[in-house]
Amino acid sequence: MERGESAASCGGCVLAAAGASVAALVWASSDRTRRHMGGGFEGEGTDYSVLLTELPLVVAAGAALPALACALLIRMVRRRRRATAAATAPESDLHE
Repeated sequence: MERGESAASCGGCVLAAAGASVAALVWASSDRTRRHMGGGFEGEGTDYSVLLTELPLVVAAGAALPALACALLIRMVRRRRRATAAATAPESDLHE
């Protein structure tokens, strides 16, 4: 594995972890979540099922979106590098 690929993989993992953390924090601070988790007097009306249904999906989406964006960015950069390399290569290198 090249050093650039290793750095890109590490960057993608960091973005995924940051995205999952931010998504969970935004979800936890939303009014909808407060309504379910805040409950009423002495915890009446508290709905803990949102922890099992919504939280995993929010964390997965938060992790997937930055990783997908990083993968698309890497793909675009590699295409641009190939295009510039092909444009600057001598004619004899292209036909080998």
